[in-house]
Amino acid sequence: MKRSRIKELLAAAQPPESIRVCGWVRTRRDSRDFSFLELNDGSCLENLQIVADAGIPGYEHIKNITTGAALAVSGRMQPSPGEKQNWELHAGEICLLGKAPENYPLQKKRHSDEFLRTIAHLRPRTNKYGAAFRIRSELCHAVHRFFRERGFTCIHTPILTGLDCEGAGELFRVTSLDMDSLPQNPGGGVDYGRDFFEKPANLTVSGQLEAEMMALALGDVYTFGPAFRAENSNTSRHMAEFWMVEPEMAFCDLFEAMDNAEAFIQYTTAWILESCSADLTLFNRFVDKSLLKTLEPIAASGFIRISYKEAVSILAAAEGRFSHPVHFGADLQTEHERFLAETHFGRPLIVYDYPRSIKPFYMRVNDDGETVAAMDLIVPRIGEIIGGSQREERLDVLESRMEETGMNKEEYWWYLDSRRYGSVVHSGYGLGFERFLMLLTGIRNIRDVIAFPRTPGNLEF
Repeated sequence: MKRSRIKELLAAAQPPESIRVCGWVRTRRDSRDFSFLELNDGSCLENLQIVADAGIPGYEHIKNITTGAALAVSGRMQPSPGEKQNWELHAGEICLLGKAPENYPLQKKRHSDEFLRTIAHLRPRTNKYGAAFRIRSELCHAVHRFFRERGFTCIHTPILTGLDCEGAGELFRVTSLDMDSLPQNPGGGVDYGRDFFEKPANLTVSGQLEAEMMALALGDVYTFGPAFRAENSNTSRHMAEFWMVEPEMAFCDLFEAMDNAEAFIQYTTAWILESCSADLTLFNRFVDKSLLKTLEPIAASGFIRISYKEAVSILAAAEGRFSHPVHFGADLQTEHERFLAETHFGRPLIVYDYPRSIKPFYMRVNDDGETVAAMDLIVPRIGEIIGGSQREERLDVLESRMEETGMNKEEYWWYLDSRRYGSVVHSGYGLGFERFLMLLTGIRNIRDVIAFPRTPGNLEF
C-alpha cells in the first residue's frame, strides 16, 4: 500500500479509510487494552494520533516502541473525538522499522538551541527545526517563482574561482596538492603551476561577476547558490558557508533595481505568510511573539527610501545611543540600521548612494565623484538583508576604480571585455538567504536556519 503523508490526511475533508503512514514516534501512552501513539513524518507540524488495540499484528512490540522509533502503521482513518485534529488512525497493523534506545536525546521537553547544535543530525525532528526547514524549503520555491514570473533566466555560476569578487581577501583556498609535500617554485613559494588549475583557486564569495556576463547576453538573470567567506567571526549573523540570491538586470538603473528588490521581499514574505501559517504560528508563540506583527506590514506596505547622507544626518541626531560613531564615510553598523528600521521609521527602508571609499570597485561612480550608486535594503531585527548597486559600465572609470583599489586588471580581463563589447547600464543585488530566514522565523542565530552550520572551529556533520 502506498504511503500517505500526515499533512494531507489531516487536511482532507474525507481521507481514504484504509491508509498506511510512516514516521517517528513522539510519544506513547499505554492503557490496559490499547495504546495511544503520536506519530510525525516531517510533512507538517502536527502529529497523527494512532489508536492501537492490543492483539493487532505488531502490538507485541509495543514496549519497544519508544520516543524516536520509526514505524509503519496501516489502518482506518476515523473522526477524532479530540479538539486538536479532525482525524485519527485506528491501527490494523504496526511494523517497527527502527528502534530508538531509552537514551534517545530528543525527549518530550524543550531543549536549548546550544544543545541542539551539538546534535544537528537529529534536531530536524524537533518542532522548531522541522518548522524552520519547511519554511526554508518553501522560501526556495518562492524565490524561483518570483523571478520566473518576471521572465528571469536561472543560471548557475561557478563555486570554484580564481578571483575575489568583493576584494576583501577572506577566501577559502582549494587545492589538489599534497599538503604534506608542497611543490616549491624557484622563489621558495608554493608552485601553483603544478596544482589542478595551474593557478591558485578559491571557493567563491559571490556569483555576481559571472552573473553580470550572463545578464549582458540574456537580459535578466539570477543565480541562487552557496557562497563562502573565511571570516573568523563567531557572531550570530555570520557563517563560513551560506546561500545567496543574486539577480543581475541589463538595461536597469539603481532605482529600477530598488523596485525589484522591494517587490522581491514583499512577494516572498507574503508567500510564506500564506503557505506556512501553521509553522509561523509556532514561531510567533514560542520564539518571537511580535513575529507576525513584524512580517505582515513588510508584505503589505511600501518601503522608505533615503540617501546615505540623509541616514547619517538622522543617526547623528541620535548619536548618543550608539556604540559606533556616525559620520560621512563610515559604514553603517547593525545598530544604526536597526535604529532606522525599528525606531525611526518603524518599517523597512532602502539606503542608497554610499561613499565610494567604503564600497567595491564594480559600483557605478555617481556624478558627484564621492558616492557610488549602491543600495542596502534594511529590515527590522536584522538590519541589512540586501546589498546591491548599479554596476560601473564605463570602461575607463572601471579601470580607474580597479587601480584605485589595488586590483590586478589582468586577472579581470574578461570582466573588462564586457565593458568593451556592447556595454550597457545594468544593476543587481545579493540577498543573504539565511538572514532572510532569520527575519521570517524570528530565530536569532544564523546557525539555526541552516541544517549543518559551518563556523570557525565547527566542521561536524
